[in-house]
Amino acid sequence: MNVLTPTTRPLTWSLHLLVAGLLALAAVRAVTDDRPHAPAVFAVAAAVGVVYAVGPALPAVRASRRAAALWLAAVGAAWLALLALSAEGVWLAFPLYFVQLHLLSRRAGLIAVVGTTVAAVTGFSAHQGTFTAATVIGPTLGAAVAVAVVWGYQALYRESEQRRRLIEELTVTRADLADAQRTAGVLEERQRLAREIHDTLAQGLSSIQLLLRAAERALPERPGPATTYVGQARQTAMDNLAEARRFVAALSPPALDDTTLSDALDRLCATTGDRHGIDVRFRLAGRPRPLPTAHEVALLRVAQSALANTVGHARAGHAEVALSYQDDAVDLAVTDDGAGFDPGAVSSPGPTGAGFGLAAMRARMHALDGTLAVETSPGHGTALAARLPLPPATDDDREAQP
Repeated sequence: MNVLTPTTRPLTWSLHLLVAGLLALAAVRAVTDDRPHAPAVFAVAAAVGVVYAVGPALPAVRASRRAAALWLAAVGAAWLALLALSAEGVWLAFPLYFVQLHLLSRRAGLIAVVGTTVAAVTGFSAHQGTFTAATVIGPTLGAAVAVAVVWGYQALYRESEQRRRLIEELTVTRADLADAQRTAGVLEERQRLAREIHDTLAQGLSSIQLLLRAAERALPERPGPATTYVGQARQTAMDNLAEARRFVAALSPPALDDTTLSDALDRLCATTGDRHGIDVRFRLAGRPRPLPTAHEVALLRVAQSALANTVGHARAGHAEVALSYQDDAVDLAVTDDGAGFDPGAVSSPGPTGAGFGLAAMRARMHALDGTLAVETSPGHGTALAARLPLPPATDDDREAQP
């Protein structure tokens, strides 16, 4: 493993504080107990602290096992000097175990821990003047605990990294699968429309052509059969016109099937609120009047796109969709109390798909000689207003109004 296993910042600082505390304790006890080598113990403890503090400050120690090994050798040498002067130096063995296991490879770390344990047992026994089981069990048990904790943490980290990579691969795979499904869906729909057109409109146009040729040949000598052929051609044309209208209806938004624009917008608000947990309300103003299908489709798509932006980006708690019928225009307003944004910072449409929302809405409005305006600023919500001009209402339109 060439890259060091990262540790959390609280764990790292806890280890540093433990080393500093143990060094301070060793120095203080040497001074307070008025030991013969108290000045030397104090000086060596300070030296160990300085050498230890150099390691975290050097990026090479965290990035290179070779640099880490050199630093640990210097710390170990200073620690052995402290251990030779004071029995309290044995306490530093425990934090050193964790540092060695973290910075060195598994094999080298284990060897360093064993060497540190042997030095701790030997040094403490020399200060005590006796070799007992207690002098062996303490450092050995601490080494075993350190090995179990560090190796367990490293195993959990490796498993976490494997899961993270697997999740990233699954995310990429899912995105690729979604793209493939969309492409397959587009191709399948094209094939379906090609079959439908071939089996209905194309065949009907061929029939009309044949009937008109037959009528042309029958004229002027046989006007009766020619009239029959023309009538049959007219009926075929009427049937093909019905098929063409069926195709157009099939390509319209399903939300407008057998319903009005206001009902579709009301249902859109209710569905958006239920699915995403925000308060979305619909408001209707003016006297509704029949609109061209293209106008209804454009207004519904703008509302859908605006609410999608509200749900996906605004972090709003409330939103409102208002449809207003005027004498010469129809207005659609979508407002929310979300985070807002800087209109000048919106990127232009690109290959990644960013920036297409507003551009698509403006294109829909402009295609019908309408307008689209957006008022927003960071932290103050968003208000979108779409307006489509309409011809003056006729008497038939007024009679059709509820």
